[in-house]
Amino acid sequence: MNRKFFGMAVLCLLIARFGMAQQKLSLPDTANYIIRDSVLIKTNYGITLSAVVVQKKGITAKLPCALMYLIYSDTNRSLAEAKFAADKGYVGIVADARGKRLSPDNPEPYEHEARDVNAVIDWIVTQPWSDGRVGMYGGSFSGFAQWAATKYLHPALKTIVPYVASIPGLGLPMENNIFLNANYQWAFHVTNNKYTDDVVNNDNARWARMRNNWWQSGAAYNRIDSIDGTPNPWLQKWISHPAYDAYWQSMVPYGEDFAKINIPVLSITGYYDDGQVSALEYLREHYKYRPSAEHYLVIGPYDHFGAQKGGAATLKGYKVDPVALINTRELTFEWLDHILKGKERPALLRDKINFEVMGANVWKHVPAMDKVEAHQVRFYLDRAPNGNTVLSRIKQRKETFIVQRVDMVDRNSYYNDYYPSQIIKKEIDKTNGIFFTSKAFDRDVSVSGYLTGTLKAIINKKDMDVGLVLYEITPEGEYFQLSYFLGRASYAKDMSQRRLLTPGKAETIPFYRSRFFSRQLRKGSRLLVVLNIDKNPFAQVNYGSGKDVSKETVKDAGKPLQIRWSNTGFVDLQVSDTNF
Repeated sequence: MNRKFFGMAVLCLLIARFGMAQQKLSLPDTANYIIRDSVLIKTNYGITLSAVVVQKKGITAKLPCALMYLIYSDTNRSLAEAKFAADKGYVGIVADARGKRLSPDNPEPYEHEARDVNAVIDWIVTQPWSDGRVGMYGGSFSGFAQWAATKYLHPALKTIVPYVASIPGLGLPMENNIFLNANYQWAFHVTNNKYTDDVVNNDNARWARMRNNWWQSGAAYNRIDSIDGTPNPWLQKWISHPAYDAYWQSMVPYGEDFAKINIPVLSITGYYDDGQVSALEYLREHYKYRPSAEHYLVIGPYDHFGAQKGGAATLKGYKVDPVALINTRELTFEWLDHILKGKERPALLRDKINFEVMGANVWKHVPAMDKVEAHQVRFYLDRAPNGNTVLSRIKQRKETFIVQRVDMVDRNSYYNDYYPSQIIKKEIDKTNGIFFTSKAFDRDVSVSGYLTGTLKAIINKKDMDVGLVLYEITPEGEYFQLSYFLGRASYAKDMSQRRLLTPGKAETIPFYRSRFFSRQLRKGSRLLVVLNIDKNPFAQVNYGSGKDVSKETVKDAGKPLQIRWSNTGFVDLQVSDTNF
């Protein structure tokens, strides 16, 4: 395996698990708790779900319920989670997804949570210990399940606290309409038995072999499970929906559905959360369709697991600012107490958007995502008179082009080294891609927000998969990765509808679903944007024929892809000071 992509191999393990790494919890004892670990919840539509319920003994008053909905069934973990909630003054419940643990039905991830979670809430409010109010919390799949429940918002659901929440069809198994191999084995992991198939999930050698054999073969993406040797019916079902169509839209709120979500929400995610595009899509759409939404965000230098516990002192080689380290579970129950018990709002939530500035060791608090810094600066993807490609703040009067050529047949080179296996790198791969560098900053400047903008290009094919990576080049010459974008050009304007590019015609390709970040840049630092085509073993290969990408083979590649990138293309960034 090419060493620069080692991090993606690690990602296959981490994302596939979709678990919640939290502080250690202790199991309840029968002397002080009422424990029901084999509850069966029969729905009025013929499905049976299972749950664990824990209450403190000696409490006669009806209480609100703290609910987690879990696909990674583990009775001891569920008991520990429910005990923690009981210790905080709630009835603690962990419900298992359809087909998991004691449920006799078949597991069918993603497809029924909008209905099944609400069936659990229906059951809760009929219990003698319930005061009729439910708050939900949890990470990744459990975060998704909370948003799924809001598609048909139950009147008893009073708040949700989703961490690193996934959106099926947007974050994984595909990101911006590109199917990724990072969680190929996830379906086996959660559907092979009533708990989790850790043996198959942890067989990294098998998944690396599968990826590399598929890559070298040039076979269609829909043949990858044949190369593995085990049918993957869930993958086949998912890749039959390459657009974000009605299949995916049915799973979580979509469009006007967000206008009806009138409960308070606390979202938590991280700059290096692999599924961050999903977590923040919920927030963007909620505010888009309900501007008055009471939706708070906490985001900092965390990865997928770190956001669920509150960070770690060192993250992928980066020494995290001390102020960034929080306790996610404690923050969660402070929020639940605020909403369900009338206590003060958690101190960290001074405004709607709360984010830590890496390198400054401070939290900032602003009312909206477009106000994270005082100014927005546009950098054009240009070429200087000396021939160097640069990030320029001046739009040239004359349009010129930078040519890139990519042989889609070639299997000796990987294109688009975007995954931050290490946040700080001594060097980066410069064998392919186009590198646009800014002038050095003559003062300290903080840069925050998304990597957004518009690409302008003329290509000789009908489609391409584009990658951009944003770095800080430090005064010492190291590369600090800030953000990246990965997306399919034909879905750039509408992820639910493919619009093929016209060969030889100037095309406009907007992008915005990238990674949010915040970083204090020191005097002497520069910004670097790497523009590239995505071509490697870790995702579908888009050969540009215009066919369904999952059905394209290397035989569809034809002539090398040739792109003429216009110097009218740009990236927008939010900065604290424009006088640099």
